[in-house]
Amino acid sequence: MSASEWKKRCEDEWGLGGTAMPDRLDWKSAYEAKPFGRNLLKNPAPHGLSKDTPPPEPEMPDSPSHGPPRFQPEGDFSGWTTNTEVLPYDTSSIPEGAVICALPQYSWFSLKQTVDLKAEGLWEELLDDFQPEIVIQDWYEESQLHQSIFQLHVKLLGTDKSSVISEHSVNPTEDLSTYSHTWKQVSHVFSGYGPGVRYIHFLHKLKNQFMMSFYPTMFTGSSVMVRPIKTSS
Repeated sequence: MSASEWKKRCEDEWGLGGTAMPDRLDWKSAYEAKPFGRNLLKNPAPHGLSKDTPPPEPEMPDSPSHGPPRFQPEGDFSGWTTNTEVLPYDTSSIPEGAVICALPQYSWFSLKQTVDLKAEGLWEELLDDFQPEIVIQDWYEESQLHQSIFQLHVKLLGTDKSSVISEHSVNPTEDLSTYSHTWKQVSHVFSGYGPGVRYIHFLHKLKNQFMMSFYPTMFTGSSVMVRPIKTSS
């Protein structure tokens, strides 16, 4: 097809309501990039798990591990930048004079990615004027590991990757009185966020525990999607 035919195809299929479709763009490449309705994050399930199947029950070892403490889970984390933060022991609830045999030690395992929206097939007029919905989803493993086992921080960034145009953070508190061991969903929709957005910074943190053995908090189905829909803020 000709350049104008590719542009018309994009106009017809995406239905962006009169948003500027500049001739300078390679509309064939834009169409093939499928910028709408697909997950823009790389490697959204590093543990090889699906939210449609319950998370595996933690393995209880017959005997304590005799190796060094472990603070990072196993998985293929390609596409993510990762970091491990080992937390100090919490002794606040231990009575004075009590004999301590073992204490759990916790760590935060953080994973982050930055999505370049223009590289994914979106264009400036669309992002600045139409401001399509940006949908964030994540799923983490419910457990009784600790009251706080998951954090999510998402920022919409400008051209310089340092100016924050909009952001959303989640830090849920777990109910330790019940145990269903399912996936818990976290989601958010950015809309009406203003002009200038060019990047999305996605970061989540999951808490792990080591006490004789290692107990991680798993996640799956992380996603960032752009929808050709405009809603008010």
